[in-house]
Amino acid sequence: MLIFLGITLISFFVMHLAPGSPTDMQTSLNPLVNEAYREKLNALYGLDKPLFVQYYDWLSRLVQFDFGNSLSGDGRPVIDKIVERLPLTVGLNVTSLFLALLLALPIGIISAVHQGKFIDKFFTFLVFLGFAMPGFWLALLLMLYFGIEHSLVPLSGITSLNFHELSLFQQCFDILHHLILPIIVSTLGAIAGTSRFLRSSMLEVLRQDFILTAKAKGLTHRMIIYKHALRNALLPVITLLGLSIPGLIGGSVIIESIFALPGLGQLFYTAVMARDYPLIMGNLVFGAILTLAGNLLADFCYRLADPRISMQTGK
Repeated sequence: MLIFLGITLISFFVMHLAPGSPTDMQTSLNPLVNEAYREKLNALYGLDKPLFVQYYDWLSRLVQFDFGNSLSGDGRPVIDKIVERLPLTVGLNVTSLFLALLLALPIGIISAVHQGKFIDKFFTFLVFLGFAMPGFWLALLLMLYFGIEHSLVPLSGITSLNFHELSLFQQCFDILHHLILPIIVSTLGAIAGTSRFLRSSMLEVLRQDFILTAKAKGLTHRMIIYKHALRNALLPVITLLGLSIPGLIGGSVIIESIFALPGLGQLFYTAVMARDYPLIMGNLVFGAILTLAGNLLADFCYRLADPRISMQTGK
């Protein structure tokens, strides 16, 4: 709880350090608006109060699960905006993370087992190529080749114009068809880091004394690699994955902006540009919850990967 309060407190005050305010965004382009009208808007939104008072008021509403209303556009409740965009962002990132693990684990294991050989150098080349390619640049290339030149996949959005006329199966296929390129871009970006991390961890484990002992006992190569080495090498990777969970929102900003996907990343970006404080804080609270959830999930996965690690303190 203290960590959560610390995250929200720092986020709230840092957010107000940025130049501009919601009233500036709403009135700066209107030459008929005077200073008195801006002061009325500040009083209406509670922006005329000291920052500590504003934070206390916001925290008091948060305890009652009231995130407030958006200060821009339709003025809808913040929680409604987040909930309606949450499934797309979570589904996109969970799918990308699953596919990245599915590909990164064998790449990292093969590279570590065959260190210095052709297959290791080949995967190293591909991984560093993935590191070198910016996500937005790769997205634009894929859009140009598959979307414009060959018209194989849609370029933007999540549904077609005739979406409501399709059957349930066709609607599911239509959504998946629109998400092919975003998933590919997100997956390729995650494969590079995860596979390199696993390779380094595997190489370190393979040099340990217990691996030499396992070989001396006559255990098969497959058992040594997958039962003993891999389970120990997964611990740092689990830490990496736990830390990547909070990046679901931030990491989706570029992808969702390029492909015009109505997700949390795009919502957070538009909120920042409009200085929509309640909507920004709603997204940051969700990010704080993901941070804590990622740490708990990592602790649980530690226990699954290595039964010697106890979930209870002091054991």
